Amino acid sequence: LKIQNSSKQFGVWGMKSNKKNNLLTNLFKSYIIQCVIWTGIIVVVAIILGAVLQKVLDKYVPNYYLVYRSLYLGIAAIVILAICIIRLTYKLLKKVVAYVDELQHAIGQIFDKDINYVELSPELGDIAIKLNHLKQESENNARLAKENEQRKNDLIMYLAHDLKTPLTTLISYIDLLQKENITDEERQHYIQILDNSSLRLKRCIDDLFEISKVESGNVQCNLVEVNLSDLLKQIHFEMSDKIEASNLTFKTSYPEQKIICMLDSPKTYRIFDNLYMNIFKYAMPYTRVYIELKEENGFAVVSFKNV
Repeated sequence: LKIQNSSKQFGVWGMKSNKKNNLLTNLFKSYIIQCVIWTGIIVVVAIILGAVLQKVLDKYVPNYYLVYRSLYLGIAAIVILAICIIRLTYKLLKKVVAYVDELQHAIGQIFDKDINYVELSPELGDIAIKLNHLKQESENNARLAKENEQRKNDLIMYLAHDLKTPLTTLISYIDLLQKENITDEERQHYIQILDNSSLRLKRCIDDLFEISKVESGNVQCNLVEVNLSDLLKQIHFEMSDKIEASNLTFKTSYPEQKIICMLDSPKTYRIFDNLYMNIFKYAMPYTRVYIELKEENGFAVVSFKNV
């Protein structure tokens, strides 16, 4: 066991963009520029047509009556300009709607496991980076939630198995105690076994309560200064009967100096107690178990090895 700081690493889609998302500004600026350009073109064309028409009439039509020709050209120019502005506005709105549809489609792809990353138009590049960052986080959260759920189910299964063992022992030895043809020595021995089984049952029930607290987020740690060496030695001493009954060889290594850590002593005790119980259950017979405590780069490192 080693407590250390961890850092998150993000891929290219997790990088934060330094560019400001000014898509709306660019669209509006482009719209205004196009309107100004088309207005200028129409005005220039109207002026040129008016001048050409004036020369043609002066040269070829001696007595013409188009007194309001400039007014007619102006009205035509205004109508054409209005049509152009309407068309430019329609193109702008169509582009905005296309971007909205593209974003809606991209949002649906965030939770699609078959798509590695979301692609958008170049104008929506900054939004694409943020969406892919959100997609990466959602996938990581879903994976962690699935792993946590699996670990919780495994732990409940192990605890259910652990509950079954002391319950079976309690039922069996209570039946033995109810018999009248047992000696006082046997009775005392059975009572001691019942006491140990009841304590083990209590630990299992406490573990179940701890799981429910973890799920609800109500776990509270009462941190105090604990000499980790003394804690490990105490647990090892309390496990001495089970160690002697097992086919395992235990080798321990503790430093001479104290290693003081801020810990919740009961919860830390339960962690090491569970590690010992796992060793007794799953270690291969006639193998060695190495338990080592050392200080490494400011960390207290506890290792359990079975070889």
